[in-house]
Amino acid sequence: MGDTAEGVFGFIVIDRHGALFGTLSRTTREVLHKFSVDLPGKHARGGVSALQFAKIRKERCDLYIRKAAELVTQYYINPLTGQPNVAGLILAGSADLKTELRQSHMFDPRLEAKILKVVDVSYGGESGFDQAIELSSEILGDVGFIREKALVRRFLEEISRKTGRYVYGVDDTLNTLVSGLGAVETLIVWQDLDINRYVLNNNATGENVIKYLDSEQEGNEENFIEGNIELVVVENTPLVEWLANEHVRFGCALEFVTDMFNEGRQFIRGFGGIGGILHHRMN
Repeated sequence: MGDTAEGVFGFIVIDRHGALFGTLSRTTREVLHKFSVDLPGKHARGGVSALQFAKIRKERCDLYIRKAAELVTQYYINPLTGQPNVAGLILAGSADLKTELRQSHMFDPRLEAKILKVVDVSYGGESGFDQAIELSSEILGDVGFIREKALVRRFLEEISRKTGRYVYGVDDTLNTLVSGLGAVETLIVWQDLDINRYVLNNNATGENVIKYLDSEQEGNEENFIEGNIELVVVENTPLVEWLANEHVRFGCALEFVTDMFNEGRQFIRGFGGIGGILHHRMN
């Protein structure tokens, strides 16, 4: 990571099974590094005295905390400037270990002042990372990633409540957008949507035909024939590019989303990566 980035937040998730180091920026949730450990529980088993067990456990915990503290410095301090490269830190995990890490003399004091919140999470790893983001949302409210999750959740809630204020899928969404001027309040599109908008001309009639084709459909010659007439490609534009340029004339807001969170992946898999929230008057 480079210089301090405004709006980039570091996340440390630590429990007895391992530690994760990540960042959250405007549109990206990134896992920088994670590693696993197998710390013994708090009670001795199988022929080891309580005193011996406590000593072994402490030694392993100390090594674990040392390694975690070293990685905190490695990932959140810029080695060139000696300054933190995140706007703030969220420390998450099981109560004991995250407290031990923070209170350790090995925890970099330059980062202590960057801790914005300490949260208890039910999971470790990436699930704990997601939960930590949720529990920190009130202080990360201006981060685009948080807004993105809230928007997709709103869309999914409209569907679950059967309000009628939603549309999804390429054809239905684009038909609603183009034919119903002002019908769509917010258009939601996966940023990596792999669909092209074709303007095809029928030489026999002189009319243009609009089609939205993915890479598989583009390889099917039948999509470029109408009746027995071969259609001529007049224009071929990535749909995300066309929407970015044209959405304003349809009177809607456009929000691009990623697949970096559960709701985003659900939106892509279940709804084709494109949909819209309609105005109230469309009920």
